[in-house]
Formats: sequence, C-alpha cells, structure tokens
Amino acid sequence: MDFALNKEQELFGSYVRKYLTEQGTTNIARAFINGDRQRFDQAFQGLVELGYPSINVSEDYAGMGLGLLDMVLPLEEMGRSVLPGLFLETNSFAVPLIEKYGTEEQKQKYLPAIADGSLQISVAWIEPKGSYTASSIQLRGVEKGDEFVLNGVKSLVADVELADTFLVPIRTTSPSHEEGISLFLVDKAMIKNVTQQQSIDETRKLSQIYFEDVIVNKEQLIGELNEGDNMLEEGLLSFNASICAIMVGCMAAIVDMAAEYAKIREQFGQPIGRFQAIKHAIANMKVDLELSRSLSYYANWAYDTTAEDRQESIFAARIFIHNALQKAAAANVQIHGGIGFTEELDCHLYVKRARYYEHYLGSSECYYEKAAAALGW
Repeated sequence: MDFALNKEQELFGSYVRKYLTEQGTTNIARAFINGDRQRFDQAFQGLVELGYPSINVSEDYAGMGLGLLDMVLPLEEMGRSVLPGLFLETNSFAVPLIEKYGTEEQKQKYLPAIADGSLQISVAWIEPKGSYTASSIQLRGVEKGDEFVLNGVKSLVADVELADTFLVPIRTTSPSHEEGISLFLVDKAMIKNVTQQQSIDETRKLSQIYFEDVIVNKEQLIGELNEGDNMLEEGLLSFNASICAIMVGCMAAIVDMAAEYAKIREQFGQPIGRFQAIKHAIANMKVDLELSRSLSYYANWAYDTTAEDRQESIFAARIFIHNALQKAAAANVQIHGGIGFTEELDCHLYVKRARYYEHYLGSSECYYEKAAAALGW
C-alpha cells in the first residue's frame, strides 16, 4: 500500500515553503510575539491568495473540496515556521464539523467566508479549573423560546484578537428536561468582557472570555441539541490528525537547525558534529522525524478514508509525535549549548510550541486513555 503524496500535493507544499521563506519564516512569529501583527497579516493574506484556507472546504462553498491529507505539507510548513494564527481551529476543527453537522444556512454563511480568509474561528472549550471533558463544561444555555441565554466563563481561548467567531460547547437542557452538551457558533461581537492570560507559547495569545446574558438563537446551534459530545469527539479526530502534521514540521525545522549548527560550531579544533554524542543525538532526532512523518501521513489518510482504525491511528500518532517533538526540542537546546537557552536563536520557539501542544485540546494522559479505549484495552 502506497501512502506517498502525489506530485500536486508536493508542489503545493513547496509553494507554501517558498512563500513563508520569503516572508521570513520564524521572523513572522517573532514580530507577532512583540505585538506587531502586520507581518503576520501580510503572510496570511498571501496564504489566502495561494488558496490555503480553502483546501478542505467543499467546492459547493467556494473551496477546493480536498481532504486533510492534502493539507499535510502546508501544515508541516506552518509548523516549520511556528506560524501563529487560527488555521488549525478553523480548518481542522470547525470546518469538518460544519460540513458534517451544519445546516445549509450555516454552510452558506460560514464556509465561503472561511475559504476566502475573511472569517476565522477559535475554540472556546475549557473552563477555569476544568478539563477537556463533557463533565467539566458548566457554561449554561437556558432555553427561552427560540433563543438560549448563555452565562459562564471560558478559559485559555486561543487568539481572540484574530477570531471572528467562537465554537463553544455549552451545557443545555432539552424540552424533555434531559441535560447534555450542545455546540454553538457565537460571534465575537456578542462577547463584551475579555481578559488576557499568560501562555507558555507567546505565538498563541490566550484569553478568558465571559458570557454574561449572551443571547444566541437556534440557527447558531450545530447539529442536534444535547448531541455535542459525539461532535466534539469527531472534531478531535480531524484536529489531531492535522496537529500531527504541524508537529512534524516543527521537528523537521529542529533537525535542520541542529545539523547545521553541528557543522559550523567548532570545539577542540573540529566541528562538534564529529563528536559521537552529537552524532547520535541528531541521528535519533532524524529517525523519530521519519517515523513521525509516516504516522502523520497514515493518520490523515485514515481520517479521509474513514478507515476502521482511524481513532487509534490518530490518537497514537499524536502521542508518539508529541513525545518525539519534546525530545527533539530539548536535545536541540543541548546541542546548541549555552546560546541555545537564549532568545537570540529559534530553539526556544519550538520548545514552547511543544509544551503548548502538550495540553492543548486534551492532555497527554487524556490521549493515552483515548488510544487505549480505541484499541479496546
């Protein structure tokens, strides 16, 4: 069975790499960290012109109609550059859910806007002292006629400044008084109170948002009332398949950085790359990179083809790739020595991104449990 990408996929990935290189790769992230959005906005607009946000939007809604596997190489380049933004949340989480569960009106409203880059969606899931589980969702939606009145708090919401809409899991009660989780699309204009929070990854700006008598109507409900649990699990599959590709891109940049430094940094009159400890460290990173890339390709293929083992393959891929990324990021700092701990080099950007993904939309422990459950253990 051949899981190699085709020429068109590889060509599109090379276009994205060339463009992001011209834009300065990690310099986009560095400017964003310092509060300068102009460089990011310019880079994002160029990606829109390349068709980046329309890849997995259906052709009926002004998209390319492709799958997650077609996004793998562009996502790798995004990881390589530590690119900020809401592409993951919008295209890898929200788009598959809207395509599968949304009404025709919702698809017409959101999908063309996502495809042309004029709308981005962030995920407002976790709550203070909570976790990424249905039982932790306490933001209430009280039904009043055709509307719901929302009251509660969502925490660690990524890039509120960039978002136009939030995908929000809410605890609701059906007419038969049964309680459950429902998913709503809430426009940012409805949110009046937002406070900034600290993030280990400064390329991801986190906020706490307060829902104070926010009124949404049933047209903003995705799927059926109280059926949000299954939809969230479906969203996590597409999200994690894509995050695997981004992490592979991060690892690829780390391996290149470490190998290049090992060639030019001299100690005792010779390049440090000649020392066995450095050789072995880089070799191990490269082996993990190739294994991770294969797992990423398979995870995205499994999602697109709805393979029988898609759950276990996606969750297992996330676990392995994230562990490999953390090891590679740490080893890269060690190879660079004292200067690797400074902000002068890019090493810290990848360490922070790896730590950010450790708990984003579920902790490592959570995904071990999901993988074990999918395997029937």
